[in-house]
Amino acid sequence: MRESTGLAGHLEGWAPAPVQRTGVVTGWAVEAFCALLDQPSPLVDGRGDLPPLWTGFGLLPHPAQAELGADGHPTEGEFLPPIPHRRRMFAGGRWFAGPEPLPVGEPIDRRSAVTSVEVKQGRSGEMAFVTVRTEFGCGGRVLATEEQDIVYRSEPSPEPAKPAATTTPTTTPTTTPTEEAPEAAHELLLEPDATLLFRFSALTYNAHRIHYDQPYTTGVEGYPGLVVHGPLLALLALELPRRHHPGEPVAEFHYRLRRPAFAGAPVRAWCGEPDRDGVRRLEVGAVGAPASLTATVRLGKD
Repeated sequence: MRESTGLAGHLEGWAPAPVQRTGVVTGWAVEAFCALLDQPSPLVDGRGDLPPLWTGFGLLPHPAQAELGADGHPTEGEFLPPIPHRRRMFAGGRWFAGPEPLPVGEPIDRRSAVTSVEVKQGRSGEMAFVTVRTEFGCGGRVLATEEQDIVYRSEPSPEPAKPAATTTPTTTPTTTPTEEAPEAAHELLLEPDATLLFRFSALTYNAHRIHYDQPYTTGVEGYPGLVVHGPLLALLALELPRRHHPGEPVAEFHYRLRRPAFAGAPVRAWCGEPDRDGVRRLEVGAVGAPASLTATVRLGKD
C-alpha cells in the first residue's frame, strides 16, 4: 500500500504549477495592523511604501468555508502536498528587497512556486520541508522576493476537543528560562492575548484554530494555550528596524521559528548592533524563555 512508502512515496511526482495573482494591499489593512500594535499610521493621504512581509495583509487566497478541514486549514489548495492526515507548521523564511519598495494601495503582481521539497527524519518522525518562493512586482518588474519554509507531518485525524483549560500557561512546559536576556540596541514588548491573536487571524484571513479556539488548541493539538502566529513574531522582529531606522530600509531578512509562543506571556523582541558586515541579530520570544524566533537583518539606504 502507498501509505507504507513514507512521505517520499506520497510526494513522488508532486510538482504543483506556479500560481499568479494580482491584488492590492490597502491603506486600511496597513493601518489596521498599526492599530493592532498601538502604532501610528505610516501613510500620508493613504499612500506610502509597504514594509517587508506586510504583503501578508493582501493578495490572500480565500477558500470557501466548505473547503476547510477540522483544524481550520484548507484541505486542498495552493501548494498543499498530497500527504495523508496532513499537519502544517510554519518554519521560517527569507525576504529580499528589490530596486524600490512595493506601493500601498496600488496593484501588485504576485507569482509563487514551489522551489524545494525535502523529506527529513525528526524526533517526532518524518517531516516534509516545502519551500515556496514568491516574487512581488509592479509593471513587469520584480520589487521583492519572499521564501517561506513550511513543514508537513502525517498524523491521525484530530479527536474531539476536550474542555478548555481554566488558565493559559505563560511558557512552554518543556522550556527553561534563559540565563540572562541579551543586551539590545533596540527592543519592544508585546502582550499577546486572545483578542490580539483573533484580530491578527482576521487581518491575515488565517482560520487555523490554534490561534483563537482554546478548547481545540489544548484538547486536540495538545498545546498549553493559544499559539502566537509565526508570521506575527517575524513582523515583530521587523518592527525594530522599521521604528528605529526609518531611513534604512530592510535589504535582507532571514528568520527561523524554533518553538511556539503562547497567549498570556509577554513577548520581547530585541535587535543587536550591526556586525562588521552590517548584519544585525534579532530574537523574539516570551520573557524569560528561549527565543521562539531567531533572525538576522541587513539594512540598506534610501
